[in-house]
Amino acid sequence: MSYPGAIAETDPDRPAIVMAGDGATLTYGELDERATRLANVLRAAGVRPGDHVAFCIENQLRFLEVAWGCQYAGTIYTATSTRLTAEELAYIVDDCGAKAFISTKALADVAAAITGDTPQVTTRLMIDGTVDGFDSYEDALAAASPEKPDDLEEGTDMLYSSGTTGRPKGVEVPMPNAPLGTKPSVSMVAEMLLGYRDGMQYLNPAPLYHAAPLRFTMAAHRLGGTTFVMEHFDPAEALRLIEAHRITHSQWVPTMFIRMLKLPDEERLAHDVSTMEVMFHAAAPCPVDVKRKIIEWFGPVVHEYYAGTEGNGFVYCNSEGWLAHPGTVGQNLLGSLHICDDDGNELPPGEPGTIWFEGETTFEYHNDPEKTAASRHPKGWTTLGDVGRLDEDGFLYLTDRKAYMIISGGVNIYPQEAENALALHPKVADVAVFGVPNDDFGEEVKAVVQPVDMADAGPDLERELIAYCRERLADVKCPRSVDFREELPRHPTGKLYKRLLKDEYWADAGRSI
Repeated sequence: MSYPGAIAETDPDRPAIVMAGDGATLTYGELDERATRLANVLRAAGVRPGDHVAFCIENQLRFLEVAWGCQYAGTIYTATSTRLTAEELAYIVDDCGAKAFISTKALADVAAAITGDTPQVTTRLMIDGTVDGFDSYEDALAAASPEKPDDLEEGTDMLYSSGTTGRPKGVEVPMPNAPLGTKPSVSMVAEMLLGYRDGMQYLNPAPLYHAAPLRFTMAAHRLGGTTFVMEHFDPAEALRLIEAHRITHSQWVPTMFIRMLKLPDEERLAHDVSTMEVMFHAAAPCPVDVKRKIIEWFGPVVHEYYAGTEGNGFVYCNSEGWLAHPGTVGQNLLGSLHICDDDGNELPPGEPGTIWFEGETTFEYHNDPEKTAASRHPKGWTTLGDVGRLDEDGFLYLTDRKAYMIISGGVNIYPQEAENALALHPKVADVAVFGVPNDDFGEEVKAVVQPVDMADAGPDLERELIAYCRERLADVKCPRSVDFREELPRHPTGKLYKRLLKDEYWADAGRSI
């Protein structure tokens, strides 16, 4: 059996969850009991296996017990971003068909605001306090039975795409139809490739509502790992936690690497990081220089994967494979990869095109048959909409999202290259590169930069950044102009809401991109 209850039977006092900020802890015995009680609360409320539950919870001690309670109850559960507006949250909760919704007093304003727009919800629970329309989560658990029913079965998540290129859609995967404790595929991947083991010390620096942090943190609980959850990412604090808790496993996104590398050397190198056995990253392409510096710093313990919430492929690369193929995200482990042009014809090695996965994994986009159909190739392959190329050895290199490609004077430009270059400039805290209207060429390359110090923003820095980029890339790939913002609309998982920036610049163009 692979779930917290199995650990609780033999070692109930082992810490399962530790909050990095205040040290609040939940043992395996407590996690298992509270998850069981929540499963019984949901059943008593008429939520049956296969029904939907949604929750909007910040990184705090109760988050993972709620996820496990939904898992124990055999539900399909949707964790939502805490940064959504009331309109966005109501759309997801209603679209997924949730019968129960759980939130926290810290998010009471947005949670209460969606009540009238989510009529399918019949049970509303709130953690750390209540407002009108919500019952106390703590009181509900206290009144529930701690005894497990004999027929508990595995649930599954249905998470929503982050909406970087359009309105988010739920990713439906088949129900496990398996008894509670049956090991899911993500746990097997974690064990085989990422060295997950009993007693591991796992650091999660990212929001738990995102697919990878949620799934890989829960995978650690299936094996008896202690998970340290950061309320918010801070580069110096992450390094302190690695040393203080002798962290063995961790997951990151490239923007976190960049922020750690930009710390002053006396701060960056002050902590012992030698206990790290595996640190893995995903979510966005990592600049080659950044990846090389991280491997030099932490050693050959850096692993990378490219996958989506859809689970239709899993491309993987360890440090040794990456050093032999700099810039790669690895080789697909769940079937064959195909790179195709816009007509669906396969392209030779070295040619960029849409990435298609061949394999047995199936998924659908909830309530969106058109998007589901667009993700299918005539040969039955599936795509996430990304662009990349394969080398002669079958290693994949990501180019960019197809939706972000710039066509300037008939030349296809993928802005990820310029973003990678500019991200390394010491005065740049964050950067987005995309196409903006140009009457002569259709589009031109624009950079929007969040400087380390807004006092530096201005024409001098603009010229410096354009020159810096042109030293590293062909000038056609580099921005012709740079604007400055105090903050970019970046998702906490590392994904950039580039669509929001593009929409601003195209709003008055009178034409589509």
